[in-house]
Amino acid sequence: MHDPAAPAPLNVPRTPTGDAGVDAALDRLGDADHLATDGHLEVYEDVHRGLRDALTALDVRPGPPVPPMPHAPRS
Repeated sequence: MHDPAAPAPLNVPRTPTGDAGVDAALDRLGDADHLATDGHLEVYEDVHRGLRDALTALDVRPGPPVPPMPHAPRS
């Protein structure tokens, strides 16, 4: 017998981003599918923390070198 009050998966599709850390955080959202609503907050906070850390890492990771500016022709 199905208990309508039992946790039910939302089956929201998650498309991989190509960033392992972001993908792991988004996959963690699936953990909420098996919890009662009072357990969702912990999962959401954990995912938020992981996504925030991924964004912060972008600020400290050096990007590609900036190409030199071409000199304007002298007249």
